Amino acid sequence: MAVYTDVSDGALRAFLSHYDIGDLTAYRGIAEGVENSNFVLRTTDGDFILTLYERRVDPGDLPWFLGLMGALADHGLSCPRPVAGRDGEALRALAGRPAAITTFLPGVWPREVGVAHCAPLGAALAALHVAGRDYTAERVNGLGPAAWGPLLESCRADADSVSPGLGGELDDALGAILPAWPGADGLPRGQIHADLFPDNVFFLDGRVSGVIDFYFACTDFLAYDIAICLNAWCFTADGAFVPERARALIAGYETVRPLGAAERRAMPVLAAGAAMRFLLTRLYDWLNTPAGAMVTRKDPLDYLRRLRFHRAAEDGSVYGV
Repeated sequence: MAVYTDVSDGALRAFLSHYDIGDLTAYRGIAEGVENSNFVLRTTDGDFILTLYERRVDPGDLPWFLGLMGALADHGLSCPRPVAGRDGEALRALAGRPAAITTFLPGVWPREVGVAHCAPLGAALAALHVAGRDYTAERVNGLGPAAWGPLLESCRADADSVSPGLGGELDDALGAILPAWPGADGLPRGQIHADLFPDNVFFLDGRVSGVIDFYFACTDFLAYDIAICLNAWCFTADGAFVPERARALIAGYETVRPLGAAERRAMPVLAAGAAMRFLLTRLYDWLNTPAGAMVTRKDPLDYLRRLRFHRAAEDGSVYGV
């Protein structure tokens, strides 16, 4: 369920009167996603996406997100382009929420990831990193290593109710990951997506036709974005690592942007850190989402299996780097 805020027909038409995108002919809510309320708009000029930003998104970050998306689209990346109203503004209010319209992208996300998806994904990720070079405004990664300790502390009292010994295991893992984490200038940095899961990538005829949902994007190590994708794309549903997917992802990435030696060496700790990040946020949501909430909780233990795999990796060769 991803429509948290209802929009009346009259309010929507009044909102659209600020734009030159044709006359509204139909609209519907989009049932996927968990962060914001999304609608497909059909007008006489074509299809668009309307997003109402819910309370988990800081309104102060929205100009940065929309600016990044516009800059990436200007550089040829297939991502949503914010649509400005006649006053030149892309961000305004609807139904008491910040709201924006973006262009519609064709394609579907892969419900079953295969090796064939991973090389195009890698190339698209590298293209995003290259396209982001000219967008110099920075946004701190609010879910980076500095946040993991406080997140774990907030879950500590109930962590073992999810799995016996979980709190202690995460303590041990964090104690190993943080000292090994690269220094601020240790690896190439830039704008990263930071949430490039399969449901944020559209495919059409075997190619990536769209990269969406930039609302965790930030400025961080480029290789950390690869590590997030290794976690999200290169394991089966039961937690088994698929090396062929990882090799295809890395090979696709390097057709656009070759990795440096330091990035290769750092990949195991980056992958472990990425697993820790998603494990902790899922654990927090698992413990704090009220019963009956219209959000599907994601099992944090899926990422515990990934974390254990990465901690056992001796070097980056396991990922094909």
